[in-house]
Amino acid sequence: MFTKNTYLIREHVSALKLTDRYDIIDPELGEVVAHAQEQISGWLKFLRLVINKNLLPTNIQVKDQNGALLYYLKKSPSFLRASVTMFTGDGRPIGYMRSRVMSIGGAFDIYSNDNRKVAELSGNWTGWEFNFRDTNGNTIGTISKKWGGIAKELLTTADTYAVQVGEKAAGNEQITALLILGGLAVDAVYKEN
Repeated sequence: MFTKNTYLIREHVSALKLTDRYDIIDPELGEVVAHAQEQISGWLKFLRLVINKNLLPTNIQVKDQNGALLYYLKKSPSFLRASVTMFTGDGRPIGYMRSRVMSIGGAFDIYSNDNRKVAELSGNWTGWEFNFRDTNGNTIGTISKKWGGIAKELLTTADTYAVQVGEKAAGNEQITALLILGGLAVDAVYKEN
C-alpha cells in the first residue's frame, strides 16, 4: 500500500473536535491514499473535556480509500512516558514505541515484539523535525512539520507532516508504514494539547 518514499499526513481542522482525523496524501499525485482516525469511546470523549488528552488512552486506525483497515496504533494512558503499540490491520503486532522521559523536542525508542530496540525517532529543539534512525545511527527517514499559514498555525492545533523515507530504506513498505505510524504517534503524544 505505502510504496512511495514521500507522504503527507494532514490533520483535519475542526472548531470543536474530540477526536482527530487525518488524511494520508501522495504529494506527487495530490491524492488522498488513506485516512486515519481516532476511535475512542463516548466516556473518553467526555473525559477529554476536563482532562488533558495526552493523559488518556487512544486508538488511531489507518484505513485505505475502500475502508479496509491497514494499520492501527494504541496509545496507553500516560503521565511521564507514553507507550504506543502498533498493529497490522489483521491484529498482528508490529512492535511498540516508548517516549523518553527527558528529551528536547521529543523522542521515541522503537522496539520489536521481542523487546529488542530496532530504531529511534527523535525531534530537534523546535520539535518540528524528527529523524528516524536505526540502532547504528543511520538516518532511515524523516518526519517534518509543514507550515500551514499564519491563521491555521495560530488558531488551530491541526498540523501537516511530511514523511520522507531515506535512500537506504527506499521502497521498503514496512519502513514507510512505520514512519507514517510514527508521524501519527508524534502528533498524538507530543503535539496535541
